[in-house]
Amino acid sequence: MPACLPFRRASMRLRSTRRIVSRTLAVLALGAALSGCMALDDLSEAPPKLSSKMIAEMSKKGMKPESPVLVRIFKQESELEVWKMDKSGTYALLKTYPMCRWSGKLGPKTKIGDRQAPEGFYDVSAGQLNPKSQYYVSFNLGYPNRLESALGYTGEALMVHGACSSAGCYAMTDQGVGEIYAIVQRALSGGQDKFQVQAFPFRMTASNMAAHRGDPNMSFWRTLKEGYDAFDVTHHQPKVSVCSSRYVFNREFEGGEPTDPLAACPAVTNQLEPQAMAKIEAEDRKLDTAITGSLPEATSMSAYVDGGMHPSFRELLKKKGAKGLAASISGTKYPISRPEAALADPFAGR
Repeated sequence: MPACLPFRRASMRLRSTRRIVSRTLAVLALGAALSGCMALDDLSEAPPKLSSKMIAEMSKKGMKPESPVLVRIFKQESELEVWKMDKSGTYALLKTYPMCRWSGKLGPKTKIGDRQAPEGFYDVSAGQLNPKSQYYVSFNLGYPNRLESALGYTGEALMVHGACSSAGCYAMTDQGVGEIYAIVQRALSGGQDKFQVQAFPFRMTASNMAAHRGDPNMSFWRTLKEGYDAFDVTHHQPKVSVCSSRYVFNREFEGGEPTDPLAACPAVTNQLEPQAMAKIEAEDRKLDTAITGSLPEATSMSAYVDGGMHPSFRELLKKKGAKGLAASISGTKYPISRPEAALADPFAGR
């Protein structure tokens, strides 16, 4: 036997092991990106139903399948959170989903064709669920809402849907949106009249706000942060009113709910969640300090091209290519929107 044969066999075994490890890592990466959602083989033309695994997860967290839900969306982080009311009567985080694609840039949507994904507070009823979407299933955010309509903003059919393509929507993959759809549909059929969607440019911490302190949307974002903080402190759904051309949270007004979003707010007769106000005011002071303090200059998004993508999907896009990623996250293999832009990662280092 030649002296080199054992070495060759060992080398072949090593290469074989490396291939197995590589395939295993790829599968694990895909599994992480899809956050344990249903597989494409599990998806059918019928509207998705809650899996036994998700029902068990709800039970473990003291939640019932029919209990109310609330959704939070974060552009910069490319994440969607589903919160559900537990036995304490407050909302608790059920699951965080990585977002495959959103388009536009940070900031609100104001007109048709701007590719902007909406930012604001929205209510979604059963009539806004679409079980036969071209992107598997979806739900309509209800943009423009009352405030946006009064401000003259235009656009329609802004959705949370499947696949990984966006022109103003939030694309969650077929697997991701299938599970989200099943969760919210069950809550709506179980008695919840509508669920609230809170769409933000980023997680609205003082440090994140300070990093964007030169952005022309800062005044609007500070208003959004009031609602973000109200929920973050209490885990109760904030009451959202619109007057003085802005959102107003957790207040009751003289004469009832304001009817004209552009008119000055009536006198406040009651402040809801008063026990939380001290914490919210402290957060506001912290924000003032962060924005006006001696912080490094806010970084620019020099790499910005169009929208964003969760890092887990970006890694898959690098490994699989646009066609390979599309085939793994959508039964329709709908093309990834602007894949070159998705690879740019404008928020790296933030």
